[in-house]
Amino acid sequence: MSNHEAERAPTLLFVHGTNSSSALGTGLIRELTLRGHRALMVDLPGHGDEAFYPRAYQAPQDLQALATEPSPLAKITIDDYVERVVDVVRRARRLGPVILAGASQGGVTLSRVGNAIPELLDRVVYVAAYCCVDLPNLTAYLSTPENGDSLLSQVTQALVADPAVLGVTRLNWRSADPAVFQGVKEALAGDFTDEGVSRLLNLLEPDETAGIPIAEARGEAHTWGRIPRTYVRFTLDRLIPLALQDRFIREADRLTPDNPTDVRSVAAPHVGPFDRPELVEIFSELLSR
Repeated sequence: MSNHEAERAPTLLFVHGTNSSSALGTGLIRELTLRGHRALMVDLPGHGDEAFYPRAYQAPQDLQALATEPSPLAKITIDDYVERVVDVVRRARRLGPVILAGASQGGVTLSRVGNAIPELLDRVVYVAAYCCVDLPNLTAYLSTPENGDSLLSQVTQALVADPAVLGVTRLNWRSADPAVFQGVKEALAGDFTDEGVSRLLNLLEPDETAGIPIAEARGEAHTWGRIPRTYVRFTLDRLIPLALQDRFIREADRLTPDNPTDVRSVAAPHVGPFDRPELVEIFSELLSR
């Protein structure tokens, strides 16, 4: 590959989901990099190196204090998320095409960025992610029939505070309650071993900005709808059921009939892991076009 060709090679930017960080995508980035692709995980504000861990979250935990300790993430909004990702897209675009991907709640940011800078994106990829079209936000989809089989309530057992009061969704992933461990395994991790679930729990972050699920998240036909898109269905997902994933695809295709969704399927639970060979192959192929 010549230097000119290398400069024009596409870059994959991957946005993580709720209470998460780029740590969950390191395996995918590693595998794609070893194949010669340019790929990067994007930490949203208040995540990764900027994550907040309440003092009461540390062992021994103080559960009463954990329910009230203020969080800097309470001041972060969807606009902050969009600004962060737009900045990274602009920097990557100097080198060539950009493919923007997102998992789970990361789909909200994905759609908003697509509305803001469609001309800078060559493709958007939803990986078992919320892709709001007909309904205004993530929360609105939680009460749809297609979400009826979701095991979200298994995860929210870990909630330790009222998000409306604290301003963040605070989950105690270090809970000693065996029901929390089992709930996370069933809802998020599927076929993970218990050791794998323990590793997952230690990668997840306690706080997430509470306003994201109710933020306007619809992709707009004249902006977001112009961008080629792929939806990767996780067929074993128990948090965002397959029926809801398929609803997102149908709604998007009705909105933009001349730009139908490129649909892929991977037999994976909600959190992957994202270095599953089938998913690596999908991204490698998209980056090689």
